[in-house]
Amino acid sequence: MQEDKDDLFAEEMSGVKPLPRHNKADVKKTKEDTPGQEIRRKAAVRHKLLDLNFLSGDDHVEILKSNDLLEYKKDGVQHGVYKKLRLGQYQIEARLDLHRKTVEEARVEVFQFVRDCLRYDLRTVIILHGKGDRNQNQEAIIKSYVNRWLREFDEVLAFHSAQKQHGGSGAVYVLLRKSDREKQNNRERFGSR
Repeated sequence: MQEDKDDLFAEEMSGVKPLPRHNKADVKKTKEDTPGQEIRRKAAVRHKLLDLNFLSGDDHVEILKSNDLLEYKKDGVQHGVYKKLRLGQYQIEARLDLHRKTVEEARVEVFQFVRDCLRYDLRTVIILHGKGDRNQNQEAIIKSYVNRWLREFDEVLAFHSAQKQHGGSGAVYVLLRKSDREKQNNRERFGSR
């Protein structure tokens, strides 16, 4: 019975030639990219160009407590201007609410918000970051990152935690640099050079 099977197999295999033996795998790269590779390459370049967000991502940040105050003033900002900002005496021209956002979502939104404010020549804005009271350790994660991110903008002249009626330590007033266009308007309006 085994001999019948062997004969049957040999009969079926008659005329079949063995493949040549190669000691090496064929690892030559094809000269042409597939359409998918080309699309992915273009998308990666486009994504890199679009992602101009320079704000720190997952780096270590000093974690603040819920009642810690945020305060920052660049050199050259007049004391009176900073005091008015700290006391909430400037008109708030725009606001950004970061409640219930992840750190990455907040990073994207803060970057875009500041860019939009600069584009529309807004000077005094508020960012509602929350206090972090719901955390067991009273850690204000988003607030801690906002504190760091705002310092990374050249256009942010100063910021301070808001007054109680605007959110207290769960919000921050931000003073932005005047655009060149606004500086020129002021020169023309007040007759100075």
